[in-house]
Amino acid sequence: MAAVTTNSADVPGRAEEAAPGLPGLPGHPGAPGTPGGPEQSLRPPSPRRLNRRIRLRRDRSLLLMTVPVVVLLLVFNYLPLFGTVTAFEYYDPIVGVVNSEWIGLENFRQLLGDPLFWGSVWNTLELAAVQLVLFFPVPVALALLLNSVLSPRIRSFVQSVTLIPHFFSWVLVITLFQQMIGGAGLLNQFLRQHDMTPWNIMTDPSVFKLLVTSQVIWKDAGWGIIVFLAALAAIDENLYEAAAMDGAGRWRRMWHITLPGLRGVIVLMLVLRLGNVLNVGFEQLLIQRYAVGHDAADVLDTFSYFYGIGTNNYGYGAAAGIFKSVISLLLIYGANKLAHSFGEDGLYRK
Repeated sequence: MAAVTTNSADVPGRAEEAAPGLPGLPGHPGAPGTPGGPEQSLRPPSPRRLNRRIRLRRDRSLLLMTVPVVVLLLVFNYLPLFGTVTAFEYYDPIVGVVNSEWIGLENFRQLLGDPLFWGSVWNTLELAAVQLVLFFPVPVALALLLNSVLSPRIRSFVQSVTLIPHFFSWVLVITLFQQMIGGAGLLNQFLRQHDMTPWNIMTDPSVFKLLVTSQVIWKDAGWGIIVFLAALAAIDENLYEAAAMDGAGRWRRMWHITLPGLRGVIVLMLVLRLGNVLNVGFEQLLIQRYAVGHDAADVLDTFSYFYGIGTNNYGYGAAAGIFKSVISLLLIYGANKLAHSFGEDGLYRK
């Protein structure tokens, strides 16, 4: 009989014994899928393993870019927070915060019993509601309108024209409105030429809130469309093509694709708007206050200025500012909870 030679590598279970150090076999340190294999040896080290010096050297440029922003936040947002202690004092700027007389909640008691304060609160809430209803949808509508324009040149031109007024000062904006609809403006000149009764809208308290809202829309609507245009650019174009092939028209594509794609951004901007809703424009109202009277134009900001700083009662004005901050915090918290109830992230995820 012929001798049969058997290769140990061909026998199952004996390959590891025949070549225990052969790379590539299961269990070998250099084999794929095992500790120390090619996948792990070529994997970059985790950022957590880098020491602080290496991370600072790596992110040095980014950190230097954030320094001006951090300084601005500290100087104009966080350092002034220490001045809120004046709301509990009869603050005297000559003796300073430390040596001023401590009166506790007396400024708040006086504030809650002041009818002028409650009048300014009511004006602020009314003006905030009007601006929320009339101003907030305008940037969304403009963004949808611009997104439907096919010509890039026309789109860029319209966006530039609507964006420019944002960089105008309120003095210039109110002057332009005065020249158009004021007592000697173009509108009243046209009415006089046709034997009609002129109407000085700029001095009419009954339409002052609508006037202020129209000024805000003309000035800031173009600036507000930037975020929504960015959100529209992130929507997949293949969705529109697939919907068009299925026979969906322009309105159905907008209702079922565009608006759902904008929903998260709209909710987020609405939450931020509600948190800032009580800031209805200090400079804008200050300029027009004497034309319509304090009963129509006084809001929380102007109340703090005229009845706090204007009368050297700084603690009283600081108390009004704290009241406004607390209400704004409650509004943004409630709006964020409402966004979570609709399944959106809001300012943060649950």
